[in-house]
Amino acid sequence: MPESAHQPFQRPQSLADLYFSFTLLALQGFGGVLAVVQRELVERKRWLTREEFVEEWAVAQIMPGPNVVNLSLMIGSRYFGLRGALAALAGMLSLPLLIVLLLAVLYAQVAQHTGVAGALRGMSAVTAGLIVATGLKLMPALKSHPLGWRSALLLAVLCFIAIALLRLPLLWVLLALGGAACYWTYRRLKA
Repeated sequence: MPESAHQPFQRPQSLADLYFSFTLLALQGFGGVLAVVQRELVERKRWLTREEFVEEWAVAQIMPGPNVVNLSLMIGSRYFGLRGALAALAGMLSLPLLIVLLLAVLYAQVAQHTGVAGALRGMSAVTAGLIVATGLKLMPALKSHPLGWRSALLLAVLCFIAIALLRLPLLWVLLALGGAACYWTYRRLKA
């Protein structure tokens, strides 16, 4: 258990704290930033509990747009309303946008190099590993969920089979399995 687990939960100190925190989060990874976001917001800054993070992340995933941007909007709004949501959003997008534009110009110059293609394949493997590691780290939060970890694991396996093996469209899998999970949770809570 991390040393910070015994410290009380905190909140962002100001709009500038939100902006710079989300700017740093955005700069720590492109694409699969779930592991970084969870570590920063739950373990380091202590703005959310594990359970709150899992719930907020689930909502962020079903909203249109990038998950971590949705999460930043929700956290900013939670602490400072609309101004907080806008500060967190600006932190997520401003500096990373400049970097992506510069990288696009650079990539156009080296796109045909085989070393670049190999590096990109290696980065995707690392990202997949970070996502799996974060999922394993968040599993203890399922102990307090009405479905429990076995049911969540069953839903995860069904999702993997539907998307990775059967190549079903993500939208339909999310609607079917997400709807079933919501109904199942509702029934458990009602009982």
